[in-house]
Amino acid sequence: MIVRETEQHFIMITQVDHAALSGDMASHFVPSVFGDDSCVEDVLYAIYEHDRSWLRLDDTPIWNDRAAAPYSFMDYPELPKLVLYRFGVDEIEQKNEYAALLCSRHFASFYPQAATMAKEYGEFVQYEQARQQRIINKLRLTSDSLVNRHFRLLQLCDSLSLYICLNEPGVSKEQEHPWYRNGINGSEKLFDPTDDRKLMAQWTDEETVQLSPFPFRTPFTAALRYKRIDKRSIRQLGLNEAYRQADLLEQKIAFAEAANP
Repeated sequence: MIVRETEQHFIMITQVDHAALSGDMASHFVPSVFGDDSCVEDVLYAIYEHDRSWLRLDDTPIWNDRAAAPYSFMDYPELPKLVLYRFGVDEIEQKNEYAALLCSRHFASFYPQAATMAKEYGEFVQYEQARQQRIINKLRLTSDSLVNRHFRLLQLCDSLSLYICLNEPGVSKEQEHPWYRNGINGSEKLFDPTDDRKLMAQWTDEETVQLSPFPFRTPFTAALRYKRIDKRSIRQLGLNEAYRQADLLEQKIAFAEAANP
């Protein structure tokens, strides 16, 4: 779950809805960014499905007593996530092996220091690395650079969607979530090998996000589903019931090119 707090409410966005926005953005990329036309549908499937591991975790939101807020993806206990990460990639692999390769790399990248952590983390990373090699061998993939490009596209879409989710629509650059004030990490040279700039995103009003450099074919509008949970209803009903009774809302986002890229 992605959680944003206001004075009277918690804004709650499921990981699946966040991933849907990621996929919608990826579907508007200029075709050349994929590097190989034959892989486009596989990469899009990976981006749309990359957080299906969270389906079961988000089905029943739980309360974090220490933070006095719902658990989010940032503070949710790690060991249950490891179990569901593997399960989700298993499901993706049944439908699309190349997509599973990209999603496996995505989750394994969360634990770069796994060798120095509890054994469960090392076991998870080893399992996913073995999965990745098995898929590479089965699909006879020979271009590490192409796979890496597609992995970076998944991560970029994940980050850009999180930018939308974690920031209040219309927020000033100075008040943005600190992850994004200096641009989207990992976006350098992805769309132009000679361009060292990070992709910069900025809300200009409550429905418009400007991007520079602009990575899409044309400006477009997408939607993000979310729930606004009144804190009073949580106190009265408990988090899970308050969440279930809350209306499902939709935020419109118009993606536009910055005036002076």
